[in-house]
Amino acid sequence: MATAALDQQGRDVVRRREWTSLLGVPLRLNQVNQRRLANFKANKRAYWSLVLFAMLFILTLFAELIANDKPLLVRFDDAFYFPAFKAYSEDVFLEDGFPTEADYTDSFVTDAIKEKGWIIWPLIPYSYDTIIYNLPSPAPSAPDGRNWLGTDDQARDVLARVIYGFRISVLFGLCLTILSSVIGVLAGAIQGYFGGWTDLLFQRFIEIWTSMPTLFLLIILASVVTPSFGWLLLLLLLFSWTALVNVVRAEFLKARNYDFVRAARALGVGPVTIMIRHVLPNAMVATLTFMPFILVGAITALTSLDFLGFGLPAGSPSLGELLNQGKNNLQAPWLGIAGFVVMAVMLSLLVFIGEGVRDAFDPRKTFK
Repeated sequence: MATAALDQQGRDVVRRREWTSLLGVPLRLNQVNQRRLANFKANKRAYWSLVLFAMLFILTLFAELIANDKPLLVRFDDAFYFPAFKAYSEDVFLEDGFPTEADYTDSFVTDAIKEKGWIIWPLIPYSYDTIIYNLPSPAPSAPDGRNWLGTDDQARDVLARVIYGFRISVLFGLCLTILSSVIGVLAGAIQGYFGGWTDLLFQRFIEIWTSMPTLFLLIILASVVTPSFGWLLLLLLLFSWTALVNVVRAEFLKARNYDFVRAARALGVGPVTIMIRHVLPNAMVATLTFMPFILVGAITALTSLDFLGFGLPAGSPSLGELLNQGKNNLQAPWLGIAGFVVMAVMLSLLVFIGEGVRDAFDPRKTFK
């Protein structure tokens, strides 16, 4: 009885997963994943790159609270208004105002509000599409106290466009990375597990598909349809899903002959259950290792299309469009410098994170 109780206690200890924290988020991990997490956190360059990238991304998620041409809070005639979150007509603040939404960059509106209350503006009182009048010099104007990174050739604040552009680039990259990874893992799993003619025909199709001139096809398709976030995501997804197919296929080809897979198959377990429960965890190691680099490629692809003029709609906050303005306005070096620094920092952080994830999953490497 005592031996049975000790065995049961040991099994309970094995089943109990310790709670570990990464960036303050509790994660339930087994011993192998705890070692991987410890290796990643010990890699200071990768860990602090993740912290810095997460901070920047979280800040840009609240871009409307940081850079906006609408006040965060208005007190007028003993009442509170929140223009950044709700539209108010001009006749709310002006007796002879129009029933359309108030333009808070108009001095008549702001003066009327200040006579009976006060205004709290965001840190940057411009949105990504705000046209700034009364500049000290013709646009593009140099950085000053009002526009910390200057303005572009359409008199829009560069810092505001950088904040919004960073957010849309990362969100686009994350969406494309997740969708392409799901399709790539599914295709590689089917190829590797079933093998034979399925693998042979699928592999020939992928070879033909990847041999097509991707950039030219994207330019042609982007010029035919009206560019938008969804259309660009779909067009790039058509050619980016193949990134993980060969890696996952190799893992499934290797794992399908393992003894535990043969035993599950002999017990009558279905192919889908075997693929998901028994083989997929082995392939997810390679998938997670490649995902940061796929994210880098997705962001670079969007920036390239925006630079060439086949990306997001005109006027959208785009880092590629900012780089193109820097190329077209060599007399305004702050445009090119701002775009280059943002892209260099973003991609460098993601590459450092990817290297840290790769080394963390490598059992041969340990960090102290």
